[in-house]
Amino acid sequence: MSSSNNSKYLLKLTLVATLGGLLFGYDTGVISGTVGSLDIFFVMPKGLSETAASAFKGFLVSSALIGCIIGGVFGGLVSKKLGRKKGLILAAILFLISALGSAMPEMFIGTLGELDHTYSTIFIVYRIIGGIGVGLASMLSPLYIAEIAPANSRGKLVSFNQLAIVGGFMVVYFVNYFISRSGGSDAWLNEIGWRWMFASEVIPAGLFLGLLFFVPDTPRSLMLKNKPEEALDVLIKVNGEQEGKRVLSEIENSVTETSGKLLSYGWAVIIIGALLSVFQQFVGINVVLYYAPEIFKSIDPDTDGALLLTIIVGIVNFLFTIIAVKTVDKKGRKPLMLIGALGMAVAMLALGFVFFSGATGYLALGCMMLYVASFALSWGPVTWVLLSEIFPNKIRGKAMAIAVAAQWVSNYLVSLTFPMMNDNTALTEQFNHGFAYWVYGVMSLIAMWFVWKYIPETKGKTLEEMEGLWKK
Repeated sequence: MSSSNNSKYLLKLTLVATLGGLLFGYDTGVISGTVGSLDIFFVMPKGLSETAASAFKGFLVSSALIGCIIGGVFGGLVSKKLGRKKGLILAAILFLISALGSAMPEMFIGTLGELDHTYSTIFIVYRIIGGIGVGLASMLSPLYIAEIAPANSRGKLVSFNQLAIVGGFMVVYFVNYFISRSGGSDAWLNEIGWRWMFASEVIPAGLFLGLLFFVPDTPRSLMLKNKPEEALDVLIKVNGEQEGKRVLSEIENSVTETSGKLLSYGWAVIIIGALLSVFQQFVGINVVLYYAPEIFKSIDPDTDGALLLTIIVGIVNFLFTIIAVKTVDKKGRKPLMLIGALGMAVAMLALGFVFFSGATGYLALGCMMLYVASFALSWGPVTWVLLSEIFPNKIRGKAMAIAVAAQWVSNYLVSLTFPMMNDNTALTEQFNHGFAYWVYGVMSLIAMWFVWKYIPETKGKTLEEMEGLWKK
């Protein structure tokens, strides 16, 4: 196999795995276009009190997050017992089930087409199933790519996964928009249209599932299952014969030298990985993206104007993720993480002062653009690169499962605490909604210190070379 064919084969495997990232973004983002319709269809007919209705609506919208945590917790077990490839197949099946079930909760237990608010619990169950798929894919897709890729291109290829996640958000945003426009009325959207939004996920999920049957498991996963011939075959197709045999020897040594116990390399690597995940969420990215439309309404009260500004944020996110893809293997992981954390800190502290002063408007937009660009350049894609490569072979599945579970729990905590800070009467009177953003700015500075102090530079190192660092 020529080096050109090696590169094409590697790219093919990477693109299939990144469909897991695209579905991560798609499934997480699809709910955004359905919130109002779900409120009218499932919540209002129940006749709940205002407080109970708000709580139920919040649970209905965020229920997939419970599944994300479950998927993250059990991702290590799935990757060990089934392997990386079969774990991704399971995630794809869960995406398919969730897409169909969320669109048609009455499926299997009632007459198709006859749906009312009494099926809300079944709907929530299907959303949780989709969340489990997201939790598995969020761990297994970057893990698969990292274990396939050569050291010199691993950062770039794993970053493709984040590009796919951002792309998934953008795709589903446009899909939701065109579905909402196609029905011609709000009544159609609230009765039928929201079903089509969930059902649209069947297409990427089906494609992902089908393509997974044409790719191999990773060499590291195959070696852990004692299949050296199959591992060598994949390594030769990716690296060429001579390099493939050399890498196989390294992998063989790494999987036989230590036990598979989680603490074989001590606590440090586990804690560092988990804190990377925690800081990725504690800097406030999901809050910024979730509340962007509300901030933009202060700039342009017209819905279409706010919509356009939201699209601009999506484009900035996508473009700066591309810059990260192109630079992560040249500049290294640490420089991008440090620059990004500093940019986020400046943007968040400034955004807090903008709210505090009551200015908002285009100043708020500028701060948000700087924040999203800084995150997309660094903590968005590069965190996943680091998580997929810092853990030793024997414990990678278990350790990454802990890190991913920590990420989803942190996501939940941030989502839970933002309204507490932002809607608190005393804090609002004192800081005019600026307090929460100052908290995220300080978190960005702490994240910057953490990377500078504790994160090793992994650029150009093989996964096996990284193990020597933790043995010391």
